Amino acid sequence: MGGFCGVVSKQDCVSDLFYGTDYHSHLGTHRGGMAVLKPDGNFHRSIHNIQNTPFRSKFEHDLRTFSGNVGVGVISDTDPQPLVMTSKLGTFAIVTVGLISNIEELKEELFRNNCMQLQFSTTSGMVGPTEVVSALIATQDSIVDGIRYVQDKVKGSCSLLILDRSGKFYASRDKWGRTPIVIGKKDGAMIAVQESCALPNLGYEYVRDLGPGEVVELTPDGESTLVPPGKKMAICSFLWVYYGYPASSYEGRNVEMTRYRCGSALAKRTPTLADAACGIPDSGTSHALGYAHEAGIKFSRPFVKYTPTWARSFMPQDQRQREHVASMKLIPISGLIKDRRLVFCDDSIVRGTQLGKQAEKLYSMGCKETHMRIACPPLVYPCKFINFSRSKSEYDLITRRYIREQEGENADVEKYTNPDGEPYKKMVEYVRNKLNLTSLAFQRIDDLVHAIGLPAEQLCTYCWTGKDYAETGDCFHCPCGGECPGHSKEE
Repeated sequence: MGGFCGVVSKQDCVSDLFYGTDYHSHLGTHRGGMAVLKPDGNFHRSIHNIQNTPFRSKFEHDLRTFSGNVGVGVISDTDPQPLVMTSKLGTFAIVTVGLISNIEELKEELFRNNCMQLQFSTTSGMVGPTEVVSALIATQDSIVDGIRYVQDKVKGSCSLLILDRSGKFYASRDKWGRTPIVIGKKDGAMIAVQESCALPNLGYEYVRDLGPGEVVELTPDGESTLVPPGKKMAICSFLWVYYGYPASSYEGRNVEMTRYRCGSALAKRTPTLADAACGIPDSGTSHALGYAHEAGIKFSRPFVKYTPTWARSFMPQDQRQREHVASMKLIPISGLIKDRRLVFCDDSIVRGTQLGKQAEKLYSMGCKETHMRIACPPLVYPCKFINFSRSKSEYDLITRRYIREQEGENADVEKYTNPDGEPYKKMVEYVRNKLNLTSLAFQRIDDLVHAIGLPAEQLCTYCWTGKDYAETGDCFHCPCGGECPGHSKEE
């Protein structure tokens, strides 16, 4: 994934930019970068590898060298950013977040039309997605036309911030609004972020979320819409399930409160006798609190996470390294495990490796029963829109490995998404047995949509259903023909 922050101010913006970018550190651990327009009209840029050292620690010593009233910052897991580019449109700094699934096709088009003969100020030895986006922008007659062109050409998603040498600052949300951009203001300054949790401690007041495909120009005094938002939105539901920060809100729906409702729905739908409800840290904790409250049982923390040095386990590139991080950072408390029946809530099951090892550890410490409740439906389709997972193949998913075992490479996957069907039930039982759990239940898609609280057709649930409303116009979470609650009849 990744996240970005941009600030334009009547005063020096560096402090707000630094801390605003740092509030996106949970979204990536690859590279961090900042670019600020200096008073002399040139860009000052710095990029650091943050795989082993947090963004804040890497950039604290650089702050004294930065000065300027407008700048952009980014946490990136794709390429070195910000990119500073010189083109026929002038020099501009750019940051991007998303997943360009047709990037090779776009590269070929640009090379074929001799559009990649551009001067990039980059430390990369290869052409990355931000460079491709910059080149696409530079083929048009203005930056705004270029942004509009990018949103038309890119398959997947691309949200971006651009700053030119005149000090003009643009923000653009991806075409279908799969990733959020939130605008905030305070006296003499405006900010654009992906995580709204960056606003309050920096003194910014929430203004609004940008709409899908919307392009705005921000000044210290306000904003103006240059490209109006589209009518269709497909914001990623997994923001609320897993990778969004608990204090953030997207489209007015808070992450922590949504997770609480998810846990409550699991307790209503799949109750079980247990001594306590527990969460797999961190995102599972909120779900477990909702489960415990609804079920009327204690909340307990038999696992605590050692956070000072361990990254989120989905970040490292190597699978064995991910498993090592996951096993090292969770520390069990035996007194809360021995002779107890425990319900564990977690955000999702991807490969199942980590969860299986945690179950083994629980039984080895005397746990009587281990019941697992997952806050989203089974993941059966790899995301092709925003790059929130390190999975390289659909068969990284434990569900798809099971389906392949049952039906081979060309299986009818859709039937495994129906929670009332026998194929789905047998798949869940396979996963339960594989992970050695006493019981296992997943959230239903309708309960998840209800917990988030947005109309169903405004949410992307592709990784669970294999359907994408934005691209097809169909109601993507059930074969309702447009009759499900919240499905817009006008569209």
